Amino acid sequence: MSEQYLEQLFATLRKAKIVKSVRGAHGGYMLNYDPEDITVADVITTLEGPIAPVDCVIEEDFCNYIDKCVIHGLWSELADAINGVIENMTLADLRDKAVQEKQREKELEKEKLEAK
Repeated sequence: MSEQYLEQLFATLRKAKIVKSVRGAHGGYMLNYDPEDITVADVITTLEGPIAPVDCVIEEDFCNYIDKCVIHGLWSELADAINGVIENMTLADLRDKAVQEKQREKELEKEKLEAK
């Protein structure tokens, strides 16, 4: 990712008050709230907008056939399932998973070295 693109992403996250900028020699961006208080949905919807497999789930007037569409219910359920997952997962959850994965990798590497 280019630095310019990252700056655009962080500017959007800053406007949404998810991150704040810190000036100075050791400046940059930091979370505006605890990671436990920021959901994956907060970040994704800030950067990408609503999450749905098809536009008619977001905008009911997008299609004139919603009331006759057999698959619209499926798309709605799928959108609800996706949003349920990202609304219930926090940045802390992702951090913890990353730490666990790193620890698992270290243990596997240690096992490989011991096996030699």
